[in-house]
Amino acid sequence: MPSTAAQPNRTLRHLAVTGALPDRQRMDRETLDWIEGMRPSFLATAPRWARHATPLVLATGWFADPDQADGIHGVRHGARVATFAGLLARQASLPWDTAGALRLAAAVHDCRRLDDRTDPGHGRRAAHWLTEHATEVTAQLAIETTPQRLGEAAAAVALHDVPYCRFTPAQEADYARARQLTDLLKAADCLDRYRLPRADWWPDTSRLRIEVPAWLSRFAFDAVVRSERARLNGATNHASVNRKR
Repeated sequence: MPSTAAQPNRTLRHLAVTGALPDRQRMDRETLDWIEGMRPSFLATAPRWARHATPLVLATGWFADPDQADGIHGVRHGARVATFAGLLARQASLPWDTAGALRLAAAVHDCRRLDDRTDPGHGRRAAHWLTEHATEVTAQLAIETTPQRLGEAAAAVALHDVPYCRFTPAQEADYARARQLTDLLKAADCLDRYRLPRADWWPDTSRLRIEVPAWLSRFAFDAVVRSERARLNGATNHASVNRKR
């Protein structure tokens, strides 16, 4: 069971504002209370998504460091991002194989992280891992897609942690063949930034290349608070992200 309390000077919120965030970062009650209290005002008037979407939950053993699985880039983050990706795929009317590849990319995009800081190259490592384990992962997560779309998914994962303005010529070429999946994955990942302990780190949709509807921003904020609260209250990772409002 996760820790249900943190020392006042060790909360993620305090560590963030003092510039002392450690390599391993986990949610705590005080930080989550702050997040919930800082709910953006524009979400109050956004439409509510009425249906529940089923997330993809990775096994903790699929993480490069199993200790990372319960952190802020762990199982719950990947599951929520996969859910947001699925909703974006539905909005974009993606065909089944592209939608499946996008959800898969979203679920695994951070699984090769070694710490909760920027960890340069973790997207490239996750893309390689996905390529090597595609058969096992698609079977375990019941994802239907095609080899071509899996290749595009791996390219999107490799690019998700690189700002558009920093793409190398080789990365621009990868982006050209996986443009849609990359744009949608970056958007889905961005939406889960509501879990971070500083509001200036929250989603900035102006940096994206697709439009994110207000209802999905509201859904994302609520999903963060709901799932993180459930985990702090003792629910498993799987139960936390599968709980309906």
